[in-house]
This record gives sequence, structure tokens and C-alpha cells, in this order.
Amino acid sequence: MKLHGTMRINDRGHLEIGGCDAVELARQFGTPLYVLDEQLFRKNCREYHQAFTLKYSAEVIYAAKALFNMAVCRLVEEEGLGLDLVSGGELYTARQARFPMARVYFHGNNKSFEELALALEYKVGRIVVDNFYELELLNRLAKERHVRADIILRLTPGIEAHTHEYIKTGQIDSKFGLVIENGQALAAIKKALEMDNINLRGLHCHIGSQIFELESYAHCARVMMGFVAEAYKETGWTAEELDLGGGLGIYYASGDRPPSVQEYADVLVNAVSAAAEELNVPAPRVIVEPGRSICGPAGTTLYTVGAIKDIPGVRKYVAVDGGMGDNPRPALYQARYEACAANKAAQPAAEVVSIAGKCCESGDMLIWDIALPPLEPGDILAVSCTGAYNYTMSMNYNRLPRPAMVLVGGGQADLILARETYADLVSHDRLPARLRKGKLSNVASAR
Repeated sequence: MKLHGTMRINDRGHLEIGGCDAVELARQFGTPLYVLDEQLFRKNCREYHQAFTLKYSAEVIYAAKALFNMAVCRLVEEEGLGLDLVSGGELYTARQARFPMARVYFHGNNKSFEELALALEYKVGRIVVDNFYELELLNRLAKERHVRADIILRLTPGIEAHTHEYIKTGQIDSKFGLVIENGQALAAIKKALEMDNINLRGLHCHIGSQIFELESYAHCARVMMGFVAEAYKETGWTAEELDLGGGLGIYYASGDRPPSVQEYADVLVNAVSAAAEELNVPAPRVIVEPGRSICGPAGTTLYTVGAIKDIPGVRKYVAVDGGMGDNPRPALYQARYEACAANKAAQPAAEVVSIAGKCCESGDMLIWDIALPPLEPGDILAVSCTGAYNYTMSMNYNRLPRPAMVLVGGGQADLILARETYADLVSHDRLPARLRKGKLSNVASAR
């Protein structure tokens, strides 16, 4: 396993993260356990701030859908980034963490009446409007509240980035955005400019996630700037802001070669500037929305090894106490991960095994065919680069409680997300009177 951030192998031969022995973390907090490397998370935020904001006066807003809770919200605020939020729940979390709402961009392809009303109540900085229905609804809500909503329109540029089919978003056939090619985008601009309670500030697009090819971003920037010029010619309106989304890929396993944040910034901003000069339109302020590339490498998940099943001549399965409930990405996207035995981190690999989860699904496999030291029940397995989309996509399949999360740094571990209990699992269950103990149900009575 490639070591990231503050990871090291200590003198006990154990994996250490943020100055904390991973084996001790598992003992103290239990497993499965999400571990977040504070120093690496902050470092990644600062790389974006340096590459985009300090060098180019561009704005960086962290994509909360990748990893979000109140502690993460505070880290993002302290590092000077904004927030990209997509639901009422994320808005409420940011509000409870006292994040400055003027630095919030509110996304989503089907925002409800209640969510849009909440965004106006909280005075979020920008609402990213996805469709005509939302535009009409928002204008009405803003009028009722005697305010003008600052918006940017989400467009579909018709670009298919090289990534997994489920995380492409820029192609024409997408649930997201207004299509440029068929005239929807231009019609939306004209409509927004006619509305009394809408202030159109800019445009947005997002072409996908886990992208390594920077030319995809440069091409996207050129397409969007071409449309900015077209909109100016047709309406006289000039985009102040151009939000080009996020999606920069990270290292998960051997063969992944992500570009640096500075390379990404240089390509993106220079493409916008060059296109603006060529098309003779003002260059809008660039906005980016990194999520995975900030939190992904900073996360590690610890598991305890349980059953080991050797099928001679076929495969050896090593089962752990988590799986698709805390990391559905391998099942959804065939995502690849690396791992090490945290309590045997200094030992050489001696056999190839496959890491199985405990859910009742054949597809609940975390890692296929990985070389590790000889494992036995009770060993602690550490899977790296699990900071993005693992917790936020976690679930209670098979009624498994979701894991705890700790923030580690300087030898200190702080609980930032409590482990769910069995009591939590039934806390929202309700038994109708006819099903309560000692009473026959209507169905039973009819038999």
C-alpha cells in the first residue's frame, strides 16, 4: 500500500496515521472505523487555495457530497474555502456548524420547494439553477420574500470525460443541466434576465469525476467560453463567474497517475483566459469545486479480520467486519483500493487474498487479489484513500450500524462522528397498534 500524508510504519511495525497507532485506534474506537488525516486534509485545501486563489484569484468551493459533517465543515472554513452543497440536510449541517452562508453554492437537479426556501432564508451566496421549473419556482419564492436571488445556471456542454459511466455528467444525455447544443441554455439565460427577482451572475458545468486527462477540462473551458461569447452576442449579458465543477482524479491503486493541483489550475485558468481573449469577451472569475481530491487521500478505513475461507486452487477469501455498507464504491463502480495489515505493516507480502465484506451479497467484495502478509482472525486491515464517498454513501443494508469517524493529528484522535448503535437502527421504526404485542393483526383475525 502506498503511504499517504502522515502515514508511516512505527517502531512496533504498525501503521501510524497522524501520529496515532492504527491498531490502538481500532482498539479504542472499534471497527469498522473511518480515520481522517487532519494534516493531509488541510494540506490538500491549501494546495487548491495556493494554485487557484492566490495565483489566479479564482474561487475554490469544497464539494461536500464527497465527505461532510460538522467537523469537516469547520476544517473547510478554517482553510478559506467555500462550500458546494446539494440538499437541505447539507445546508442545515453547514448552518449548525456556523459556516458563513455567503460562501455557499447550492446545487441539485431537483431542489424542493422547502430546500429553495431554506436557501433563501439562510441567504446562501449562489443558487445553481438546473432547469426551467426551478428557475420559475425560485423567482416566485424570491418575489414572495421581497429578495433577489443570485444564481448561476448549470449547463450541459456535451463533453464525455473518460471516467466511469455512472460518474459522467457533462454529456448531452444527462439528468443534469440545460443543454447548450439544442438552445435550452440560451433560452434559460434570456428567461432569467427577464425575471425581476433573479440576478444571473454566471454559468456552471461539471463533466464528471475521477478524471486524469486535463485536456478534457481545457476543452470544456473552451466550449463554455464559446457559449459565453454567444450569449453576449445574443443578449448583451456578460458572465461574471464561470464555475467549471470539479472531478480531478486521485491515486487509488497502482496505475493511477493523477496530475497535480497546480497543473490542473494552470490548464483550466489559462484555457479560459485564452478563449476570452480570442473571442473578445471579458474573462469571468473561475470557480472550481474539488471534493474527492481534497478528502479522498486523507481517509483510511480500519477493519478487523474475521473468517478466512481458502478454496484450494481457486481463491482465499478474507472477510472483514465491514464492506459495502461503509464503502459501496467497489460494488457500484468496480472501484479499486489498496490495503495493508495495520498490525503487520512491516512484514512482507506472502500470499494473494481477496477481501470480502460481511453483507449478504456476492458482490460485496472490497478488494480482489491483493498481496498481503499471512492474515489471521483479529488482524487489523487498513484500506487507504477512503475519504471520498465512503461515509457519505454508506448505508444500513442488513441493518449494519454505520461506522464511527475520528480526526487524527499530532498524536491525538478525536471522535467526529459517533458509531451508530442497534438502538439508532430502530429509533425511527414505528409499530402500528394492531401489530403490538398481545394484539392480533387485522390480517391474522381474518384467517
